[in-house]
Amino acid sequence: MAHTYLLEIGLEEMPAHVVTPSMNQLQSRVENYLKDQRIEYQTIKAFSTPRRLALKIEGLSDKQPDVDELVKGPAKKIALDDQGNWSKAAIGFTKGQGVSVEDIEFQEVKGTEYVFVNKHTPGESVATVLAGLDQVITAMTFPTLMKWGEYKLDYIRPIHWLVSLLDDAVVPFKILNVTADRLTKGHRFLGHDLELTNAGDYEEALLNDFVIADPKARKAKIKDQIQAIADEHQWQLDWDEELLEEVNNLVEWPTSFAGKFDQQYLVLPEEVLITSMKDNQRFFCVRNQAGQLQPAFIAVRNGNTDHLDNVIKGNERVLVPRLEDAKFFYEEDQKITIDQYVERLNRVSFHDQISSMAEKMARTGVIAMSLAEQLNFSDQEKADLKRAAAIYKFDLTTQMVGEFAELQGIMGEIYAKLAGENETVAAAIREHYMPISAEGALPATKVGALLAIADKLDSIYSFFAVGMIPSGSNDPYALRRQAYGIVRIINDQQWHLPVLDLQPQLPALFTVADLHPKFDIAENNDQVRQFFVDRLKQFFSLQSIRHDIVDAVCASEQPDILAVIDAAQVLVKHQSDDDLKNQMEAITRVIRLAKKEALTTDEVTVKPELFKNPSEQSLFDQFNEFDDQASLNDQFEQLMALEPVISQYFEENMIMDPDEAIRHNRLAQLTLVAQAAGQFGDLDLLIVK
Repeated sequence: MAHTYLLEIGLEEMPAHVVTPSMNQLQSRVENYLKDQRIEYQTIKAFSTPRRLALKIEGLSDKQPDVDELVKGPAKKIALDDQGNWSKAAIGFTKGQGVSVEDIEFQEVKGTEYVFVNKHTPGESVATVLAGLDQVITAMTFPTLMKWGEYKLDYIRPIHWLVSLLDDAVVPFKILNVTADRLTKGHRFLGHDLELTNAGDYEEALLNDFVIADPKARKAKIKDQIQAIADEHQWQLDWDEELLEEVNNLVEWPTSFAGKFDQQYLVLPEEVLITSMKDNQRFFCVRNQAGQLQPAFIAVRNGNTDHLDNVIKGNERVLVPRLEDAKFFYEEDQKITIDQYVERLNRVSFHDQISSMAEKMARTGVIAMSLAEQLNFSDQEKADLKRAAAIYKFDLTTQMVGEFAELQGIMGEIYAKLAGENETVAAAIREHYMPISAEGALPATKVGALLAIADKLDSIYSFFAVGMIPSGSNDPYALRRQAYGIVRIINDQQWHLPVLDLQPQLPALFTVADLHPKFDIAENNDQVRQFFVDRLKQFFSLQSIRHDIVDAVCASEQPDILAVIDAAQVLVKHQSDDDLKNQMEAITRVIRLAKKEALTTDEVTVKPELFKNPSEQSLFDQFNEFDDQASLNDQFEQLMALEPVISQYFEENMIMDPDEAIRHNRLAQLTLVAQAAGQFGDLDLLIVK
């Protein structure tokens, strides 16, 4: 017989951002638990609202399957005493398995006989297994935790009720002082306490009591309501999926409504209005058919339409002070010059162990200009970059950013334009923060992209230099995200920059610029390099590149991140070539010999007059045609084309010739080939079938 089971955890209202992840975590943990307990089922449906996490499991089997297994015990010589009687070890073993010594049989394992018994374990009933879900619930983890009363359990919010219903019967368990039952609760204000007769009644019972438990259905209803209001007013919507998800996890019975504000506030930049409404009030902004922001909004209440006029007025009233503050900040901020804001940065700490924000900007400027030289930026691009680097954090001291921290960079661009800075400089101020998430948008301008790289490099170098290195899940300054952002920007701009060799050069560059940090910026260079290698591996993993290719290219000593990315793309392109196995065997044999007898750069000189066999000349001639200015793909194909002559070379020549001069000459030839192959990483790590 197939069963339906309902599990519900009733809580105080959870923060919106943890509702969906917690629902998914509960489902995953219960799925794993049922798998471990060998309980079969057909489907699991997850539910969540701000005050509940729930699962409905359908098609559950009656019980665990019985298990018959052959269990190994002590060796025969231990199981029998000198008189051939069963020893205490044998008797104890059989009792532990629920059988008797009469059930023992002997089997040989690797030349030694052991005791074996057939153990039959009847499966537990599904109700017995489900009663263990209390351990699953209490094992859940959350980004923030609460304690309540004298209890030791840390949880996202206090647990107020538990439902554990198998068909129409309660499966009892207890967490702290809360015992699982069939009692749930409807909407906090509109609903009642509900007694569920059957697990299958859950959704309908809550729906009749003003709770839409299915988050997908609830979100769809919110979206439909908002769209209907927009259509009624002929508004366009900027659908913000992040805001929609947040609102969905703030309500159980959504009712959407439109509100308005005074047109005078439209003088504020759109970003300010949108931030005030979205981040502070969870309002959706609206536009007219021409795309112009309107003095109106759409919001969602957690309730029905009763007294909706009062709700609308209340929301409109709450918004006004926020807009008034924003208008005041906007007007006041423009009374001070950018240079005055920059001067204030001398009194703003970047980090108390590192420097002020003004000193960070100065270091970033040196790094940016060094990179610009390597990229052959034009004089105008350099001038724009220099100006942007000199002011790019200025908006941190404005009143607007002090109130709305999420507008940093955005207000910098707006105020820079108002102050007469050119478009490139203004855009760079905003773009230097990008990407603001792992897969967020990247800078669109060259100057903004390079400033973003330089700023992130300074942060990484500085924190590593003072020993504040991310470990485990601990990364309070988001250095991993910043390093990954650098990798993405470099790939997006297709810039060949030896950033992994830059750090040791900085002390000299800072000295020239009359900068004297109180820490050694070049400290922990090897750890910084490995830090970037790990980010490259993250970058490659999202592209589903084979692990051996990733390991090979990341083993390179190449300081140029884009060159490593290009090498991976070349190996991916050729990973299924018909002749790759033979080609790689030849090249990797060369690499291993060259690595074993490592020659210095000064020693790698090939003397044709010492050649003894035709294959030496053939390899010499063919490798001389190697074009190190060709594309990386062409260079790879040129290397692979050496396979026949390399194979012949190893057949005709003994590399470790007794004659030292001949041995050295042959090693020099192999070293040149190995060096050419080295730009692809350690090809010896490739798995070629």
